[in-house]
Amino acid sequence: MKLVTQFLFCCFLIIVLVLHSSRPATSHEVDDEREFDYSEKSGKGPSQWGVLHPEWSMCKDGSMQSPIDLLNERVEIVSHLGRLNRNYRPSNATLKNGGHDMMLEWEGGAGYIKINGTQYILRQIHWHSPSEHAINGRKFDLEAHMVHESSDGKVAVVGIMYTIGRPDSFLLSIRHQLSAVAGNRENVTAVGIVDPKNIKIGSRKYYRYIGSLTTPPCTENVVWTIVRKVRTVTREQIRLLRVAVHDDSGTNARPLQPINRRSVYLYKPSEVED
Repeated sequence: MKLVTQFLFCCFLIIVLVLHSSRPATSHEVDDEREFDYSEKSGKGPSQWGVLHPEWSMCKDGSMQSPIDLLNERVEIVSHLGRLNRNYRPSNATLKNGGHDMMLEWEGGAGYIKINGTQYILRQIHWHSPSEHAINGRKFDLEAHMVHESSDGKVAVVGIMYTIGRPDSFLLSIRHQLSAVAGNRENVTAVGIVDPKNIKIGSRKYYRYIGSLTTPPCTENVVWTIVRKVRTVTREQIRLLRVAVHDDSGTNARPLQPINRRSVYLYKPSEVED
C-alpha cells in the first residue's frame, strides 16, 4: 500500500511540473529598463537586446517579433473576427516611470476584452514615440499600447496610433499627474480612479496578427490588435510623455521586425453586421 501511495504521489508531482512548465509567458516586461535602451551606440540598443541576457534571446532568435509594417499587399481583409468589444470599468490607477516609458497601471485590472473566447484583463497602458508599428510604410507620431492578460498568462495588446493634431482627451485628463511626474524623481504617482472607456478608438476596423512584446524579453504569441483609425495628439502631449520619463533618448520605439510569412488580417464589418 505504501508503494502504491508513493507511486501515485510521484505521478501527481510529474503532472504538476509538466502543467507548470507548459504555461505561456506572462505580460511582465523587465522591471529595470536601465538594462537596455534604444541607442545603437550604447551597446544596449535594440540590435543587442537578444545577447544582453540569456532570457532575452527571443529578441534575436524569435520568428514572430513585433512591431511590423502592416503592408497593404500582406493584409487579408476579413469580416469573421468580430467587433472588438471592450468591457472596461473604472479602477484605481497609478502612473509609473518605467525608465523609457510612462505606464498607467490599474490595480487589479480594469475590465476586459474577449478574443476567440478568451477573456483578457486590462492591466496597463503605456506609450511609444514615434509609433512602433507602421501602416503601409508610414510611421506615426505616437502609439499607445493597452496591455491585457488572461488568467493563464496569455497576452493581448491593443495598439492605437496618433498623428499631430487636436489634443487627445484621455491624455488631457491625466496631464496634471504627468506634469507632477515630470517635476520630480518619484517612480510612482497616484492617479485615482481612471475609466479606460475614455481611451477613444473611434473605429470598428482593426488589424490582427500574432507577434511579441516590443521590449525585452520579447515574449512571443502575443495577440496584437491595431486600431485602423489614426487619432490625433498634440506635440505638447507627446513632449510631456517623454519629459516625464527622465531618459536621454529621443525615442522609445523598437525598429520594425520581419513579418516572416505571418498572416495579417484587417477586420471590416460586413454590411449585415454594420
